[in-house]
Amino acid sequence: MTTAVIAARADMSCADLAAMLREHRVSGFPVVDDEGIVVGVVSESDLLARQAGRKPHRKRHAAAEPVAADVMSWPPATIGPDETVRHAARLMYTRRLRRLPVVDHRGRLLGIVTRSDLLSAYNRPDEEIRREITQDVIADGFFTDPDRLTVTVKDGIVTLAGAPGSVILGRGIAGQVRHVEGVVAVRDRFTYPVPAARPASTVPSDPGL
Repeated sequence: MTTAVIAARADMSCADLAAMLREHRVSGFPVVDDEGIVVGVVSESDLLARQAGRKPHRKRHAAAEPVAADVMSWPPATIGPDETVRHAARLMYTRRLRRLPVVDHRGRLLGIVTRSDLLSAYNRPDEEIRREITQDVIADGFFTDPDRLTVTVKDGIVTLAGAPGSVILGRGIAGQVRHVEGVVAVRDRFTYPVPAARPASTVPSDPGL
């Protein structure tokens, strides 16, 4: 996320909002109250819609001139700082968002992520992804010796091979790897132990036959 966030106050006039957009060359920014809590998001589209008469005045203020609270989109879609890039991308895609404010547990603004920020996460070098998988996931996360397994990464596609020892462990590792930033897909090529065949049951013969 970007921590140097340009935010508008809820009582800022539309004229000042338009000036901020031009000055900072952005297409929108979050709107915060006096405590820094995100209460909405305002964009060029919001201002244009209001100007064209397609966005009704919320009449939250008595002033004739509409302010940010009147034209912003609300309630705002936000995300916590510990959420995954994958979750942020899914939220922005499903809601057709260009930016996503990052807030703390009280809703106070911490930063903002944009589409370009999310896309940059998928430009991680393959070797960097591999190191995180072997050390953070396999060694530290599942307390397993990484040398027992083979991890290869090509263009963000991870292939897992070797014998993890159990289906539960192998599936757990593969599932966690899918959440590593920069991973596009995971190929589970682990070798799992073959269950022992159950002995055929014997039916005692009927002595009367």
